[in-house]
Amino acid sequence: MNASSSDAPEGEPTFDLLPLGADVRRAVDALGYKHPTPVQRAVFEPAVQGRNLVVQARTGTGKTAAFGLPLADRIVRPSVKAVQALILCPTRELALQVAREVEQLSKFRGLSVVAIYGGAPMTRQVSALEAGAQIVAGTPGRVLDHLRQRTLDPSGIRVLVLDEADEMLSMGFARELHAILEALPKQRQGLFFSATVPPDIERLAHSHLKDPEFITLSSDQVGALEVNHYVYVMQRGDKIAQLIRILDVEDPESALIFCNTRDETQRVADTLKNRGFDADWLNGDLPQSDRERVMSATREGRLRFLVATDVAARGIDISHLTHVINHDFPETAEQYVHRTGRTGRAGRTGTAISIVGPTDIGNLYLLRLTYKIRPIQKQIPSDGELKTRAELDVVQLFVDAFARRPVHPEDLALARRLLTHDDAENIMAGLLRDHLGARGGDAVADATEARRARDPQPAVVPAPNPCSPSYDSGASTVVAKAAKGDATDFRANIATRSSIDVEGASRHPSSSPEARRVSLQRPVAELEWHPPMESDDERPILETPTDTGPALAPDSPASNPDEESDLEYLQIFVNIGRRERVRISDLQKLLVDAGIHPNDVGRIRVRDRMSYVGVKKEAFDRAVVALAGQVIGGRTVVAERAKIRS
Repeated sequence: MNASSSDAPEGEPTFDLLPLGADVRRAVDALGYKHPTPVQRAVFEPAVQGRNLVVQARTGTGKTAAFGLPLADRIVRPSVKAVQALILCPTRELALQVAREVEQLSKFRGLSVVAIYGGAPMTRQVSALEAGAQIVAGTPGRVLDHLRQRTLDPSGIRVLVLDEADEMLSMGFARELHAILEALPKQRQGLFFSATVPPDIERLAHSHLKDPEFITLSSDQVGALEVNHYVYVMQRGDKIAQLIRILDVEDPESALIFCNTRDETQRVADTLKNRGFDADWLNGDLPQSDRERVMSATREGRLRFLVATDVAARGIDISHLTHVINHDFPETAEQYVHRTGRTGRAGRTGTAISIVGPTDIGNLYLLRLTYKIRPIQKQIPSDGELKTRAELDVVQLFVDAFARRPVHPEDLALARRLLTHDDAENIMAGLLRDHLGARGGDAVADATEARRARDPQPAVVPAPNPCSPSYDSGASTVVAKAAKGDATDFRANIATRSSIDVEGASRHPSSSPEARRVSLQRPVAELEWHPPMESDDERPILETPTDTGPALAPDSPASNPDEESDLEYLQIFVNIGRRERVRISDLQKLLVDAGIHPNDVGRIRVRDRMSYVGVKKEAFDRAVVALAGQVIGGRTVVAERAKIRS
């Protein structure tokens, strides 16, 4: 969590205000922090003076650096090779995050920081403690395990930090906290940080801290009041289907979707993925390796929708989050405040959306009474609204595809004449039907396809300039075929000239957005190539390489024999695909950068673990050289001619 916002006003004080040592100030500058936040300014002096503090500040205000700076600068002594500071966090993700930031703040002081949490091997944590770790960030359960097994010596601990203290108590860690506090030295400092200070936090502070000072800067209520709040009153029918309608119309850039149960998180996420959304789920049942994968994708902005429970989402710090969506309305007002406080940070606009059913009215009313939050009521989008959005997205699809393409004067003149004709609308409707194919009229299905069209797509490789003397518009041939009713050739000609793979979209509705929407210039015959079956993705790809290239395992991906018999095009097998987040544009760019003309490149198919690139025979060797050895998605590219199925 950044110690300061990059958008801080010019007049804000710099870190010159804090009497930091040279080593810690060097670390602060290396991290790019410019202005200390209010909580950092308020906490530093009393913390380094050894006072006991209970600090109330909302999530996302720089709390980690607020206690990390005093620890790194004064409290922890580099010369003492023993645990001197213990930081307790409610979740493993937050423990890891805190450990990383404190380590960065103290790296020039030579302090050793270790994270200890459940789900990770004890032996590795024990080794780090025995090696002289001086600062420990951990979860209550695992810390208590180490204390009981005497692998963590508490005798040298000088300060205890509770991060998100109210969260730990609400998660049921009260007994663990009391047991840990009883095991620590009586003469030690306490720094308790909490978004809210309910009575149980006050009792904990007064029973375990001597003369605690309360510092109140802001609570999550303040953050929640700065967010735009909306509720959709649920209609009869499937709740997830109504969530999908809301997402189609709201079109959030990124969202954290909350469910009240573990089973519901997976069900919602799976349904969203099946409907074309970039979504994943996070709850306590997920293995640690998968949790870290999902968390990494979320933090780096590679995952658009994260579906989670309250417990799993605690400790997630997503600075770019634009929306919080309550698929299940929270059971308490405090939960609502914690959830919605995760958006609208660092001066950004945040939006909170809740789906409310009859059983949620009481909790909604309590929210209004407790925190004076009055969400604006909206209606679930109708079929007509979804259809309008889908139509606008199709229009934008054409705008994006043709915006940067030069226009031939003859085509422009013909278009102007067409638009002045009395039957212009009917003609345009017929052209669109021939170009796009049948569209079932299902508003939800249309919205799903339109949603995929809205997703960021690879840039279209520029086509030859139609204004150049060598360009043959072929207008007379196209119009003549259309007049004769040869819609197939007419549509194929448009698809070939426009770089929009409409034909592929109508045949393969489940293929990726890139395969449906974007293609290089290619002949109609190339449009008929089909990729291998999806089940092939789960089998071995390459066996031991030979002098002639790697052999494929039985039933492994191979090119269509009809394609290989084509005298013009060959298929290149590439060992990377959607799992490495490969896009068609990535492969296009490598080929174009190698000097291969777009007209020499055929269809590109991106599968789960592999991709296929069609190129003309004369460009085949150069294309293999251009692709092989590149590193995409952290994996070295292997490019070979695809084996023909016998």
